[in-house]
Amino acid sequence: MKFRSIYVAGHRGLVGSAVVRNLQKNGCPDILVRTHRELDLRSREDVRKFFAERRPDAVVLAAAKVGGILANSTFPVEFLLENLQIQNNVISASFEFGAKKLLFLGSSCIYPKLAPQPIREESLLTAPLEPSNEPYAIAKIAGIKLCQAYARQYGADFISAMPTNIYGPGDNFDLEESHVLPALIRKVHEAKVKSRSQVTIWGTGTPRREFLHADDLADALLFLLENYESPEIINVGYGEDVTISELVEIIAEALGAEIETVFDSSKPDGTPRKLLDSSRLQALGWKPRISLRDGVRQTYTWLMQSGAELKGWNN
Repeated sequence: MKFRSIYVAGHRGLVGSAVVRNLQKNGCPDILVRTHRELDLRSREDVRKFFAERRPDAVVLAAAKVGGILANSTFPVEFLLENLQIQNNVISASFEFGAKKLLFLGSSCIYPKLAPQPIREESLLTAPLEPSNEPYAIAKIAGIKLCQAYARQYGADFISAMPTNIYGPGDNFDLEESHVLPALIRKVHEAKVKSRSQVTIWGTGTPRREFLHADDLADALLFLLENYESPEIINVGYGEDVTISELVEIIAEALGAEIETVFDSSKPDGTPRKLLDSSRLQALGWKPRISLRDGVRQTYTWLMQSGAELKGWNN
């Protein structure tokens, strides 16, 4: 392990929890974590106090206010303001208190809505964003630019990784706040336990999406911490995509549910296609290991065993 102490901001989230599992597996001597109650990352004073006391060697910034199309459309102020606060505080404190490395976690939504597919890193800021998640995307772009500014002005080893759609154990299955894959798992699960023959899905079912298991992403992030030093952003994807219609079929098969999918075309589709070109990362020697079918089955098994995630569900 290259770093003695690593602070994982957002350790309770989907990505952060996977990063912690990965660091534990790889023998990191000192994994620093704080809950939101223990450390409000929106507070500059609190963040500086934490960094002054613990002075981590490396930082993985996976903390963010996240959500799907509905949440982004309903709360644009919170998605822009809170993410800017979190990023600015953690990135500036990392530099001020001597972190040797920072990895900022971006998102594939930073790229233009109609970017050429698969999306290369050079597509950033070449055309308009997808309007439905623009506030979140703008905050993430600001975080990227701040990391690059620290690298350019002060020589800081601050890097930025752009993951595709992530799923896995610890995901958010709330229909109003979740991303497409966990939301579909919940819808299909509820149809199964209620013996319903149909599931209604937003949009036309034709948009294509790429999905990467959280444990694969965590593995990639540790690889980048130890092997990547460029301020240029780098994509982290699975390398293949599926339509939303195909995704429902994969989920139904994993859950053992026989259902018919009804698409509500009056609802928005979002970006028509979003497949990342991850050739830069693969050229460095990293590749994903968990297939979408295996990952969905694993995630559903975790969900059924966790129990707590099913509170309030109609099952």
